[in-house]
Amino acid sequence: MGLNIKPLADRVLVEPAAAETTTASGIIIPDNAKEKPQKGTVVALGNGTKKEPLTVKVGDTILYGKYAGTELKFEGSDYLIMRESDILAII
Repeated sequence: MGLNIKPLADRVLVEPAAAETTTASGIIIPDNAKEKPQKGTVVALGNGTKKEPLTVKVGDTILYGKYAGTELKFEGSDYLIMRESDILAII
């Protein structure tokens, strides 16, 4: 799949993981009670900056802050674009 979005500088394009639909005990969570996922997969990268090269790679699973990034919808899929500094960890 070719994605026509190329982030600039230290920005990263992330595909958020799907929100949990059931609890560990099997209770179904309604749509209005689901929390925004804080985990996702890196889909595209910018080139970094001269002072700070990027440390994540395409395909990395990452954790990010609850309010990090800007939501965007492209060709029917949801994505987040954020600065690499908004990424908390690679898992």
